[in-house]
Amino acid sequence: MLLYIITNAVLFSFLLTSEQIPQNLTMWMIGLGLSSVTFLIFVNLLLFFAGDFMEPSSILLITAPLLFPMAMELGIDPIHLGILMTVNMELGMITPPVGLNLYVASGLTGMGLTEVTKAAAPWILVMVAFLLLITYVPQISLWLPNLLYK
Repeated sequence: MLLYIITNAVLFSFLLTSEQIPQNLTMWMIGLGLSSVTFLIFVNLLLFFAGDFMEPSSILLITAPLLFPMAMELGIDPIHLGILMTVNMELGMITPPVGLNLYVASGLTGMGLTEVTKAAAPWILVMVAFLLLITYVPQISLWLPNLLYK
């Protein structure tokens, strides 16, 4: 199954590249006059909603080739974008309806999915707050890489 997902994502990536869709999408977004803050809001919403219905590796393989050129054009650090994407994927893993981690916790504890979701709700709120914090204070996610590479 994973090989099927990766193969389709590579084909999709090839199609996007050959048709120059990321470049055209980047120019369109820049033409709208979006700031980096607006772009980050868009990225968070897009990945959060995609995480509600898809598996994280599929989302990353599909969205990264589209979002990366736009982020570079807007001056967003690639490490910052990667961390935002990773946190968004984990948030998708603990939110219904496809939250895979919720199903794993439900199976391990013997509790129903509704009970596990209610128990996870405070942690979901903490993760959303953390996501907002690292989105708008990039120094939090960049201090260690900056420290290591200086």
